[in-house]
Amino acid sequence: MKRKLMAFVLGAGILCAGCGGPEAATPPKPDSLVQPVGPDPAPPPPPIDTVPPMSEYERTFIDSGLVEVQEFIPGIRVDLKYSTSDNFVSADVYGTLDRCYLRGEAAEKLKQAQALLQESHPGYSLLLYDCTRPHRVQQVMWDQLDIPYKRNYLAPPSEGSVHNYGCAVDLTLTDSTGTPLDMGTPFDFFGPLAQPQREAEMLRTGQLTETQHKNRLLLRRTMRQAGFYDIRTEWWHFNAFTNRTTKSRFTRIP
Repeated sequence: MKRKLMAFVLGAGILCAGCGGPEAATPPKPDSLVQPVGPDPAPPPPPIDTVPPMSEYERTFIDSGLVEVQEFIPGIRVDLKYSTSDNFVSADVYGTLDRCYLRGEAAEKLKQAQALLQESHPGYSLLLYDCTRPHRVQQVMWDQLDIPYKRNYLAPPSEGSVHNYGCAVDLTLTDSTGTPLDMGTPFDFFGPLAQPQREAEMLRTGQLTETQHKNRLLLRRTMRQAGFYDIRTEWWHFNAFTNRTTKSRFTRIP
């Protein structure tokens, strides 16, 4: 009986060799584990002061002697409206153009404006909505804008805008948190409330507040001190040179 019991125990031990103990519980190597499958998380949108990659089309701007503004003026903010759908056309009309470019002399004036602003209001910054505008886009805008007196806000393609020569900017101001200041209207607001020439009337009737007016005055004072020219119908638009000087010295961006 003892012999039979011992034989049974020995046989069971042989059958279970490799079924237990530390060696049998060795986990698989990490590279053999099955990983969950799913879409990669979407990258966060770049902040407005981040410089996007340069396209081949934009390299032609550099070859034409234009300056990439964020590279030339570190820290300046850009929200290029016509490379988004947040504009009066409600469409991206700039395609692969994602940066602001200017003629060198215009960029120098803008750099001075940024320095003047930060000297008087530390933490504040210029926020650029538009810079050089290819002439083909001027035609698209002209065809899309259907309002009375549209020449008050947009130059006919046959004449060309100072934007088309790389010598104009559309912009506003931001505070130390990067928030745009209240100017009373959005960018590309086509109406009397956007017009500097009507501000006294708008203040008197309460359509423009004192704070909104002071913000506009700060923008105009800063840009004028840096050598820019403002216009009567848009608080956001400034020219580095007069129309005559621009068109006599520079060629349009096709």
